[in-house]
Amino acid sequence: MIKDTTKAHLALLGANIIYGANYIIAKGVMPNKIGPTAFVFIRLACCVLLFWIIKLLFVKEKVEKKDFLRLALCGLFGGALNQSLFFHGINLTSPIDASIITTATPVIVLVFSYFILKERITKNKILGITLGAIGAVLLILYGNKAVGTSSFLGNLFILLNACSYGLYLVLAKTLMHKYNAMTVVSWIFFFGFLYVFPFGINAFLETDFAGFDLDTYLTIGYVVIFTTFLAYFFNIYALNHLAPSVTSSYVYLQPAVSFIMVSIMAYVFMKTQYAQDINLVKILSCGLVALGVYLVSKPQKNKV
Repeated sequence: MIKDTTKAHLALLGANIIYGANYIIAKGVMPNKIGPTAFVFIRLACCVLLFWIIKLLFVKEKVEKKDFLRLALCGLFGGALNQSLFFHGINLTSPIDASIITTATPVIVLVFSYFILKERITKNKILGITLGAIGAVLLILYGNKAVGTSSFLGNLFILLNACSYGLYLVLAKTLMHKYNAMTVVSWIFFFGFLYVFPFGINAFLETDFAGFDLDTYLTIGYVVIFTTFLAYFFNIYALNHLAPSVTSSYVYLQPAVSFIMVSIMAYVFMKTQYAQDINLVKILSCGLVALGVYLVSKPQKNKV
């Protein structure tokens, strides 16, 4: 029988493969077909409906009043803010840049886990996260001068998105000891949608849906079903059995997935704008952050 921790690692693997592909897929329809704000609105609206249907049917669980503030904060940092920053960032910058900069997440998680969860910091975690941080900083600085689709502002949005998501992981972990994963994620998306609604409703209504083609609908479907519904649930499930620092370390897989997809698009489908995004700096950055998932996840007894 498969252990719960093994299932959690498999869930994280699946979630981050989905996320890695999302950098390329989501960027393909922005901003020509749909704007970032409208995209976030659709993403949250559809998933809050899906999560609550499942919760009402299968999970009969109430939340204590004292925990609503924490759920509201999770909805802000893990729902509204991080998704808005991500979509506005990926709209401006290279998918490769975005996937590598996202590896700054473990740095934030490590800091907040230490102060909020009292999770100990090991030498392996420090070394792995440092390598990931170096790769992220290289990309941010490089984005201000690079050719192709790199962008300093876009890279900055992605970094802020990583910070927001890192804090969310730590806050969500404090709720996993008390509630079912479906209960937590349902309330997170409920609050996230409330935050986005005042800003997103106009962008949604102004979207030219008549201009959508099959590829547009397939892209939106992928983002809603896979990147949001499944990936968020996989991450919340993993938090039941693993520390936030381990959960966040799996973002180091995303640059590899994104890099592979960009390579395919550049050389098989002859997308020359993506070919410009493949260079020595990005290969080096990707190599640095790829070491992190092993170093951060490797058990070590020595506490720093």
